[in-house]
Amino acid sequence: MSASSKSYTVTEPEALNDGGQRWDTLQRVILPSPTQMDTVPLYLDMGTATGIQLPTAGDRDGKQAKPQTISSATKEAHTEDFLSRRSTSVRSGERVSFGSYFNAFPASYWRRWTTVGRVRLQVRTQGTGSVIVYKSNARGSLQRVDTRRVEGVRENFFELSLAPFGDGGWYWFDLVAGSEPLVMLDAEWQGPAQDAQPGSVTLQITTLNKTDFCLNNLRILAENPEALDHVQEILLVDQGTQKVADDDGFPEVRDSLKGKLRIINQSNLGGSGGFARGMFEAVENGSDYVLLMDDDVVVEPESITRLLTFADRCKTPTIVGGHMFDLYNRTVLHTFGEVVNPYRFQPSLPSDDMILGHDFMSSNLRQTSWLHRRCDVDYNGWWMCLIPTKVIREIGLSLPLFIKWDDSEYGLRAKKHGFNTVSLPGSAVWHVSWIDKDDLVGWQAYFHARNRVVAALLHSPYEYGGRVVRESQYMDVKHLVSMQYATAHGRQWALEDILNGPKALPELLPSKLPEIRQMMAKYSDSVFRPDQDEFPAAKMDKPPRRGHGISQPSTISLLPWAAKTVLRQLVRPVKASSVDRPQATVAHQDNRWWRMAQYDSAVVSNAEGTGASWYKRDPKQLREMLAESSRLHARLLKDWRRLSEEYKAALPELTSIESWRKTFEQHTQNEIK
Repeated sequence: MSASSKSYTVTEPEALNDGGQRWDTLQRVILPSPTQMDTVPLYLDMGTATGIQLPTAGDRDGKQAKPQTISSATKEAHTEDFLSRRSTSVRSGERVSFGSYFNAFPASYWRRWTTVGRVRLQVRTQGTGSVIVYKSNARGSLQRVDTRRVEGVRENFFELSLAPFGDGGWYWFDLVAGSEPLVMLDAEWQGPAQDAQPGSVTLQITTLNKTDFCLNNLRILAENPEALDHVQEILLVDQGTQKVADDDGFPEVRDSLKGKLRIINQSNLGGSGGFARGMFEAVENGSDYVLLMDDDVVVEPESITRLLTFADRCKTPTIVGGHMFDLYNRTVLHTFGEVVNPYRFQPSLPSDDMILGHDFMSSNLRQTSWLHRRCDVDYNGWWMCLIPTKVIREIGLSLPLFIKWDDSEYGLRAKKHGFNTVSLPGSAVWHVSWIDKDDLVGWQAYFHARNRVVAALLHSPYEYGGRVVRESQYMDVKHLVSMQYATAHGRQWALEDILNGPKALPELLPSKLPEIRQMMAKYSDSVFRPDQDEFPAAKMDKPPRRGHGISQPSTISLLPWAAKTVLRQLVRPVKASSVDRPQATVAHQDNRWWRMAQYDSAVVSNAEGTGASWYKRDPKQLREMLAESSRLHARLLKDWRRLSEEYKAALPELTSIESWRKTFEQHTQNEIK
């Protein structure tokens, strides 16, 4: 047994004598429902206690040898073994581990951010076998802590210190069945009881024509009433034309939530307008927190309780967010945490060891060393994010950005005011993946370009925003030589609106998207048709040289190659044959600027796979847009200091409760309770 832990067993119905210490539940052990068997690897591992083996010494050159990953074949999970959301049966002679995403205890996060200094693991079992407790360090090394032999009905307690988890590490436990099945009746991680009552939450969902998703999540919440114990109200901000309240299934869902659901129908003010409404209403109704959630998600309801429990025990008011898994590949984690690279002012991973899109089916928690290092973040995506209303009262609501950069800007703003953000492992939603989206092209490009620069003007620590202006101009060139004129036009509008100053931002909320859509309809590269056969058949005037396709230039040759390519596009006339028919059909994954720059026209499919558009090279358009891009970026660079001061001075008013109140009064349609 570890010196930092102690364990004891209670045989029912004997009373527990724990010296008067009271314990509260911090995290319950949960299991997937029978209809969600594809998510089993997130809840438990059907394998032996394997993981990361650290070397005991460096090699002969004095370098630290790399850790070795030890793995074992996992066994098939059986639906019938999952007895409930909290109980499972381990078959005779087999072993399961709860060293998993949803059930391991993220000890380093509790140690760093909360007042909790020790925890207790409670495991109730029936049958013969063993309960084995493990921990890991920040490098992912597995360490056995304690073992208890059990038989009959037993309630086992393990008191565990959080002291060794300064940089990272988890606690978890395994169950090993003996000659008969071992049933886990329930288990949970506990902390010393606190006298204060749990905070109250306004759970807010922003939606735009995602009726099925919304009703599904509301049903999930209704079926898990414990998740709503401290939810003051569920607020659905409906900004779409297909209203959730008009769906045939709505009355039943509304009734099942027993008066907790309220719907606000308002104009489409984008994600920032919808989430700002949730912040506003949470402050108005006296909630301690607002929990912001996207509409196109499936929620793990236990996450709601975990976020609140953690936030209530934080040393200071803290924004606590959940992670995002891929809705259509449910064991794939989008990201474990994000920061903003201050020089490039782009979202970035906090550690070089981390990867995007980690699949727990391929490598479980115990086998993935970087998951054990605590990940400190700048912000959490608003697919699921709990914000204390104390923070909102002090720093304001979201910037009126419509979409993109609202969550990251808010996290950076909160950090400046001394409020941290934590992305809490074990709390998550399944969200529609970015894989089938390309929001750097099309109508969203305007918001990406504008809001990134606005955020940099407010928060960049570098003079002139580091690389922001330079990279923005690079992006314009790439879009233009790729014949993406609609996208480039939207990006130029973005710079114009930035240069016009911050005061117009609220006015642009309801009006800019219709203007962008109207503008883009004039460009063939943004007009999509569902069937590629609607376009003329593609044909090149002559075959590629020596049968080779178009290859990406090397790093060494990139700059001269790019200069030559841009010059050729500026002066070379379009081939007459390319006006009447495309030269090629290009799949979305092959739509790269260095490839598209070689064509006069091409039919290109979109990221969603739902259609294609015809890209057509226009040298006159290219010349005019390149000149305008250069002019706008030169002006942005020249006026950077002045604009930065203007946006910083305007920030308190733009994000104030009273400013947003005026916007909501103008754009609220009705409310449904």
